[in-house]
Amino acid sequence: MNKTLQQTKYSVLDLAPILEGHTAADSFQDSLKLAKAVDQLGYHRYWLAEHHNMPGIASSATSVVIGYIAGGTSKIRVGSGGIMLPNHAPLVIAEQFGTLESMYPGRIDLGLGRAPGTDQITAHALRRNHRSDGSDFPEQLEELRDFFSTEPKRVRAIPGEGLSIPIWLLGSSGFSARLAGQLGLPFAFASHFAPEYLLPALQLYRDNFRPSDVLDKPYVMIGVNVIAADTGEKAKWLASSQEQAFLNIIRGKSGKLQPPVEQMDTVWNVHEQTLVEKMLTYSVAGDASTVKTKLQQFLNETEADEMIINTHVYDQTERIRSYEIVSSIFKS
Repeated sequence: MNKTLQQTKYSVLDLAPILEGHTAADSFQDSLKLAKAVDQLGYHRYWLAEHHNMPGIASSATSVVIGYIAGGTSKIRVGSGGIMLPNHAPLVIAEQFGTLESMYPGRIDLGLGRAPGTDQITAHALRRNHRSDGSDFPEQLEELRDFFSTEPKRVRAIPGEGLSIPIWLLGSSGFSARLAGQLGLPFAFASHFAPEYLLPALQLYRDNFRPSDVLDKPYVMIGVNVIAADTGEKAKWLASSQEQAFLNIIRGKSGKLQPPVEQMDTVWNVHEQTLVEKMLTYSVAGDASTVKTKLQQFLNETEADEMIINTHVYDQTERIRSYEIVSSIFKS
């Protein structure tokens, strides 16, 4: 029997977009306003992602922003989706998240990725010397988890040592899926921008899963782009900001989130449209009925335990409205 949306947890992925004509300071205020709203709406967790050298994303100092959001909310879990571990010394991440967990006990998640979250030049500027292919990620992860343990060691993470902070592995391929399964950790797939390998990765994770002190059975979260509005026409119009953002990725450009346009045909060509739509496979823009049908379809395909919703919308009032509609879908 297929799982229903009402049986599925739902969360928020905030890319902390910097809007055209706005600043990073505006973005943080928008994020806090959104976090306060979804906290009251009953969303389970609120994640922010580490990106660098991207003019349209404000959450490069991810741990700092997590603390800002956690401090302004009361119930919702707050964490990283994710911290790019190759950019950091594991001790520093243990201390940062140990500090966050000490400040906001029982509310902090640590999602980890093995990509640098940026280009190679910026990765060099971050002064990390780890292998660029992420092949040493398992060793880094082991070192990080050891800092949270109470085993005697010469270098201790204070705060951090002995704290129970949920660790997630994030991925867009099979590497992290297999590793998460072998370690018995929860797994989140970046299907909101890399949908092609989603189903094989989930199968790989479940096939390799070994029960652990953390989980006795697999736990999967998928990323979904959702733009919900009171009418389908309005949702489609709002979604053109997201489409422009993905078009820039294809073109190798970066920039701030653009206002919606009336016709995307004036912005992209047919080939670019095809590529963008492929990247947006696990996306939906529409009214409540359309969104509910599509989300149930995604759930049937993936058997996910949780969906993390990204809503890339220029107008912040409409962004919050979208999350209100999605919340009503999961509750109905």
